Amino acid sequence: MPERAIIDVGDQDFEREVLARSREVPVVVDFWAPWCGPCRTLGPVLERLAVEHGGAFVLAKVNVDVAPTVAEAFRIQSIPAVKGFRDGMLVAEFIGAQPEAAVRQFLTSVLPTEADRLAREGEAAAAAGEPTAAETAFDGALRLDARHARALLGLARLRAARGELADALPLLERISPSASVAHEAERFAAELRTRADATGDEMTLRACVAADPADLDGRLALGRLLAARNGHEEALAELLEVVKRDRGFADEAARKAMLDIFAILGSDHPLVDRYRGELAKALFA
Repeated sequence: MPERAIIDVGDQDFEREVLARSREVPVVVDFWAPWCGPCRTLGPVLERLAVEHGGAFVLAKVNVDVAPTVAEAFRIQSIPAVKGFRDGMLVAEFIGAQPEAAVRQFLTSVLPTEADRLAREGEAAAAAGEPTAAETAFDGALRLDARHARALLGLARLRAARGELADALPLLERISPSASVAHEAERFAAELRTRADATGDEMTLRACVAADPADLDGRLALGRLLAARNGHEEALAELLEVVKRDRGFADEAARKAMLDIFAILGSDHPLVDRYRGELAKALFA
């Protein structure tokens, strides 16, 4: 049997052994209890399939009697309950003792596809500094699954690294909001938009705004340029002033630029907390 193909997991190690581990290999969780008759029927089937697949997935056994916190977190009301995790997310599940054929079908929705394999191959090549091989792998994954999130993100990173921002952004827009990399893709898209919108000379723009505080074109351009140079606090102040003076200016460009900065910094950043409130007041005053 592959080492640790079948493990016992409880309240203390569920996050590490299931959620974190599933970013490297799929994890199938069997919620069971010793007194449960159907569990004694299903358990051996899952264990045999775990061995048969030779480490393609990890079977995590969770005894609900000794792991009540995890059972409650996943609202386990009937057992056996089986859940499949990949990339830290729940991707498939079923309840009750199912025939082996149904369990095998369940596993097909949990185990990596050929597109998954190619996407990871592309990521490895990109990390090794082999962009041509990486692009070939990502393209192969997308031929099999046109909305494969990891392949789209990886290809967008390659295009952006070559300065092809106009090609990179549409790739990111194809990533589903429910994908495991959606937050990463959103942040990267915000970074690309911020870089793409930065034009002009900082000293010239500062002089224009100082000479005419109502110059919204100049103030917007200054805010965008400062954001691209990581001067986030001053950028937010300039962009907020544009919103206060004319919330709809240039198709709400200042508001959109602020939202991109929020995405770049992350929701727990103090500047985001401060300026999100200020933006709301400016919009709804």
